[in-house]
Amino acid sequence: MDRIEAMQVFLKVAEFSSFSKAADVLHLPRATVSNAIQQLEKRLGAQLFQRTTRRVSLTQEGLIYQERCTRLVAELEDTDNLFTGAAHRPSGVVRVDLPERMARLEVIPRLPEFFARYPDIQLRFGAHDRFVDLVGEGVDCAVRVGALPDSTLMARRVGLLTQINCASPDYLARYGVPQTIADLEQHLAVNFHSSLAGRDLDWEYVKDGQTRQVRMKSRISVTSSEAYMACCLAGLGLVQAPASGIQPLLASGQLQEVLPQYRAAPLPVSVVYAQNRRLSARVRVFVDWVAEALLQNLQTTAPLVG
Repeated sequence: MDRIEAMQVFLKVAEFSSFSKAADVLHLPRATVSNAIQQLEKRLGAQLFQRTTRRVSLTQEGLIYQERCTRLVAELEDTDNLFTGAAHRPSGVVRVDLPERMARLEVIPRLPEFFARYPDIQLRFGAHDRFVDLVGEGVDCAVRVGALPDSTLMARRVGLLTQINCASPDYLARYGVPQTIADLEQHLAVNFHSSLAGRDLDWEYVKDGQTRQVRMKSRISVTSSEAYMACCLAGLGLVQAPASGIQPLLASGQLQEVLPQYRAAPLPVSVVYAQNRRLSARVRVFVDWVAEALLQNLQTTAPLVG
């Protein structure tokens, strides 16, 4: 087994945290996979996996090697594609990451269209609200909502998400409907804990063209956009959420907009990817497709009038 093949075996074991599963996917005997990893570790002079009777996990050296192997194997595949016509029929794996609620409501329902257009592409799809290190975790591209910190990432701006303030009818029946910012002192919020900021985000609103913040009382803080909305529907407090994802809830009466004159600023939506590598054909077509899908949703979402 040559070095490239050994790297591919290593990546499969790392992906599935299992020698047996990697062997099944690669259609190889388990002994061949185990021997390939042993020989690789011997050549490198480093232990890549921690092995127990129940699981296999990467060591710190394994994590570093995984990052380098992911880039190298992808570059080799891209080079091969230059001469096989794959640039016109992209193939391979694209590792993507999206905010949880956006993925469920806006992107996943459209994926059949993507696969119909690009049947030879497989997606490794992350859908959560954790701030992902694209380079460190081997992610090809991600959709980010909100202002982007300075970084080495390239960003493609898609559009803006309108935010609204809302609560459940049950919550408003118990606490009343706030009419002014001062009224918020008597109310509770569902707090969202940002992995990027490392803290719960404050309540925001725009006045005289400036974004201002209010520290709200809260009984619960969450790290998931789905949990955030579930808490709101359960009557646990006020939330600020993108209008595009909650219009059906507003139309059905499950949620009610409040303080329409004090909305937070719209959130920028961007697709980001590492700038230190040329986009492969498969990553490029996914970036183009997801930007188009999200822009279409932003354009077709009827604006809410306060």
